[in-house]
Amino acid sequence: MLSGLLDFFQTTGFALITWKMVIMWAVVVVLLWLAIAKGFEPLLLIPIAFGALIANLPTRGVITAGLRPDGVYETATFKIEGEILPNVSPGHPPAGPVVPGAPPTSAPVRQTLKVDRIEGGLFDFISQGIKLELFPPLIFLGVGALTDFGPLIALPRTLLLGAAAQFGLFVTFMGAGLLGFTSKQSASIGIIGGADGPTAIFLTNKLAPELLGAVAVAAYSYMSLVPLIQPPIMRLLTTDKERRIRMQSLRPVSKLEKLIFALLTMMICILLVPDAAALIAMLMLGNFLRECAVTERLVKASQNEIINVLTIFLGTSVGITMAAESFLAPSTLKIIVLGVVAFGFSTAAGVLAAKLMNVLAPGTPINPLIGSAGVSAVPMAARVSHQEGQKYDKNNYLLMPAMGPNVAGVIGTAVAAGYFLSTLGH
Repeated sequence: MLSGLLDFFQTTGFALITWKMVIMWAVVVVLLWLAIAKGFEPLLLIPIAFGALIANLPTRGVITAGLRPDGVYETATFKIEGEILPNVSPGHPPAGPVVPGAPPTSAPVRQTLKVDRIEGGLFDFISQGIKLELFPPLIFLGVGALTDFGPLIALPRTLLLGAAAQFGLFVTFMGAGLLGFTSKQSASIGIIGGADGPTAIFLTNKLAPELLGAVAVAAYSYMSLVPLIQPPIMRLLTTDKERRIRMQSLRPVSKLEKLIFALLTMMICILLVPDAAALIAMLMLGNFLRECAVTERLVKASQNEIINVLTIFLGTSVGITMAAESFLAPSTLKIIVLGVVAFGFSTAAGVLAAKLMNVLAPGTPINPLIGSAGVSAVPMAARVSHQEGQKYDKNNYLLMPAMGPNVAGVIGTAVAAGYFLSTLGH
């Protein structure tokens, strides 16, 4: 009887639980608490947390994974099993089997794969959207459809704040190199400072796919934790008087201006950095659909169904990489720490750039709090700037001015990723 119970126990998943899995369960609880109780980007954190929980359970049929020699836990590429059959062009007689070394026949022969079985778990297939670089550009389509570029067009100098916020990327790039990471790995870690999950995934998948899980988790986690990370840095670098600066109302921006801006920005960015074309093109396509006012159905699909489905798939695919064997590795912990450094430097650079602009052009002051919105977390970073300003002046409305550097940050991070790809990826 006892031996029978022991045999049954061995067939269950309980026998496969490890202490590392239990630690990851605690991490999942923290992520869910931040998403549900604190409201920190629940659309991102909840799918990521669920994916992480699945990754740390002894599942079957969900994912075929393995631990690489370098300690990275990654999803397997699914296998296709079958046989190669000869196939002839229409109008030609069968050419017979293809014999290696035989002279060519008069009839052109093609080969067709007869599929008997496709092997792989559920997330081996879903995660192909990341590996094949489909999810990030399609997410950018939705971001473009949801974003109003008017504040950036109305106050074009805020483009400089978005550019300044990319400083953290390059500081962390150098710091990661000093810690022993390769140039490609350092670039993938540095892009975390842009607080742009799709761009981080896009770049890392090309340069350092072995770090994809850690970089993606860090990027999305820090996007969600913007309300916790940014305010202390903003307060440290600004005075009470600066936080109370009221900015002038933005001028109305016409539809024609927005359409021309989308087209010109896409052309200029792609001409400067062709490797960023997939991200920039889809971002501007989504925005053009939004502003042209004649593609309502496409805009609604981009803003809702497309981006919502992709968010679920992308979030759970990122979470599924958080297996205990890789997530608790020393290299992963280094990446998470470096991600905080990158994010902190990006936030600080945006704030300091706004203070410098006030010194150079004191006649039209900028509230330095909006400089922190130069990171790409749209619209979370802009909301944080607005909320922080209202703590010191309840009648100070910074949301729309902050959207200028916020949009610029999205463009800037995509361009920075294209620069890394052009210099390191070829």
